[in-house]
Amino acid sequence: MTDTSQTPLVQLKDISISFGGIRAVDHVSLDLYPGEVVGLLGHNGAGKSTLIKILSGAYQKDGGEIWIEGQPAEINSPRDARDYNIETIYQTLALADNLDAASNLFLGRELTTAAGFVDDAKMESETAKIMARLNPNFRKLKEPVSALSGGQRQSVAIAKAVYFKAKILIMDEPTAALGVHETQMVADLIQELKKQGLGIFLISHDTREMLELCDRVSVMKNGKMIGTERVEDVTEDDILSMIIMGKKPDQAA
Repeated sequence: MTDTSQTPLVQLKDISISFGGIRAVDHVSLDLYPGEVVGLLGHNGAGKSTLIKILSGAYQKDGGEIWIEGQPAEINSPRDARDYNIETIYQTLALADNLDAASNLFLGRELTTAAGFVDDAKMESETAKIMARLNPNFRKLKEPVSALSGGQRQSVAIAKAVYFKAKILIMDEPTAALGVHETQMVADLIQELKKQGLGIFLISHDTREMLELCDRVSVMKNGKMIGTERVEDVTEDDILSMIIMGKKPDQAA
């Protein structure tokens, strides 16, 4: 259960953005607490991805405020987002297929020796440590990530975010195109991240998965926030009604 006595990791307050006269996000507010997973649901074009891209620095809001750990934050670029310990894992994962897990984890942030050379041994050691925390069954440290399963690739992408001190993780369709076993692997990773106190925004079209993985679910439609509900208080039919009808369960006639 979410501990609302804590300071939220993220508070999105009255966020708006328009494209060509279309209000893609219309005065939306949402929060996220440590150790919590909040799911974002809605049809394509509902505004959920646009809202998250504002938090990740890909888009700049037209109005509203972003607060991180109780303080106002200015996020105008992905670099700004990383400075606030916000990491985004997109469906495409952005991994270099020809490189192994360690090389991917430290890509662009390579560890070096005192002499200035890339320290492959140290990077492999650090990768083994973080993978042991997140996915103890991961053994393919030396293979190119192109040889890994979808779930294992997700493990590498998540490990990269966690190693570099992410507190807020945005996951876009993390189980899309994965089989049952690999989907469970990602679900286990999410549970482990929760235990470590990370806050996770999870974007998915799978209502059943959302009810299993999330603490709360938020539904958007036509750029507006329809509502945010605790998963124990709603059914899958309630969520579908919010998505389709644009009404909270207590408003449904």
